[in-house]
Amino acid sequence: MTTRALLTLTPVDCRLSATRVLRISQTFQLLRGQHWCVFGGNGAGKTTLVNLLLGRLPQARSHLAYHDGFDPQRDVCEVSFEEQQRLCARDDRFDISEYNANARDEGTTVEALICDGQVRSAETARLSSILDLLDIKAIRHQGIRYLSSGQMRRAMIARALYLRPALLVLDNPLDSIDRYSAQRIQQALQQWMSSEHCTLLLCRRREQTLPGVTHHLLMDSLCMLAQGPASQLPLPPAAPVPDLPTVLPGPCVSRLPAELPADVTTLIDLDGVSAAYGDKVIFENLHFQMHRHDHVLIEGPNGCGKSTLLGLIDGDNHKAYGQPVYLFGRRRGSGESVWDIKARFGVVSNDLHNRYVKGWRVLDVVVSGFFDSLGLYDDSGASEANTARQWLAVVGLGELTREYYHELSFGQQRLVLLARAMVKQPLILVLDEPIVGLDDKHSALLLALVDKIAASGKTQILFVSHSADEVPACINKTLRLGLDAADGS
Repeated sequence: MTTRALLTLTPVDCRLSATRVLRISQTFQLLRGQHWCVFGGNGAGKTTLVNLLLGRLPQARSHLAYHDGFDPQRDVCEVSFEEQQRLCARDDRFDISEYNANARDEGTTVEALICDGQVRSAETARLSSILDLLDIKAIRHQGIRYLSSGQMRRAMIARALYLRPALLVLDNPLDSIDRYSAQRIQQALQQWMSSEHCTLLLCRRREQTLPGVTHHLLMDSLCMLAQGPASQLPLPPAAPVPDLPTVLPGPCVSRLPAELPADVTTLIDLDGVSAAYGDKVIFENLHFQMHRHDHVLIEGPNGCGKSTLLGLIDGDNHKAYGQPVYLFGRRRGSGESVWDIKARFGVVSNDLHNRYVKGWRVLDVVVSGFFDSLGLYDDSGASEANTARQWLAVVGLGELTREYYHELSFGQQRLVLLARAMVKQPLILVLDEPIVGLDDKHSALLLALVDKIAASGKTQILFVSHSADEVPACINKTLRLGLDAADGS
């Protein structure tokens, strides 16, 4: 006789490192037809718990049993930031665009991603239905490396619906996407969450839970706190926001921050810039100026060109060359190096987050902000380390200096990158979707901290978001992109 259970986990203390232990104090059983919300703030242990359940923590396997032929290697599909990183990294390894006449290699297409490379003739109609449900039929032949975050998330969910796994793991699927993409994803997942399927939804914000959830599991500080039916176990309120220091850290004594010449009043001047990838125009003839004391919000739906625009400004996108881009009173490409440009910017972005590899300790990641490098390769001294420690304390991570960056939660990594951006006291702090990965408490902390940085008068803010709902109070100027993109793509 078969059971409806997929897996059973018995109580276990699982050591993760010298200082971190995952504590499971209750037996947990996952049944077919159940849709669990694993809820907790940054660093609560949600992803670690899933890794344990999927057999990725060998030290706890004796406490884990799989039932009815369930095999996590074969029967699980994940939609997560880490899985997105893995898919994009795999695609980049085979990128041959530099050898093509048009400098473009489509790579893995959306359709190939969804169908694992081959569309089965018997599944053509179902594939078409899934593409319509998530409104990605128009990009089915587009390479995943050219997708916006919202498009990529919809493509990954389409892949899960097509493969029909025994267990679908969703790690904050509504993070970093616009309202249109969120609506499409919610509609698709509402159809998925039936008695025939099983879901583990990892969630750090109350408003990002899904209506089809049947059970809650609460976690905090690597401990399972409680579990039970959603109707009997409500989600807890957001934790209070910690107090910010009265005075922010000053500049590093051995590395003076960049200064703006007294006669320069316009920091950024885009005098009719354009960007396109192949035949797809992202934006054209765009005019924009950022003056002294401006704190700017750049907003628009996923795929409208917000991140591309940032690359034109902060030195990461070669499409700026030959275009009328003026930075700090000087036309870009008139003799300065890309490092001269980067020295004046502090950046927190998904792209930077994606590029950080394993092996770096938290303190080294923050100190690398002085050198605008991915990791610490240059000589640094006690003064740089001291400034880095001060900024880590400001973002609430002062006790994690010796931890490995890749072992932190996604939200904690985001706060480390904010500290990295601020150690050199940049003229402009660029925050590209900075709320992504943060729980309610740390979202409020980051917004309050950005306001405090702006109030210091030493750094101006360039805040990028797909929504104007959560922005710092200091914003006094707005640039809206993609207003004609009514479909949100």
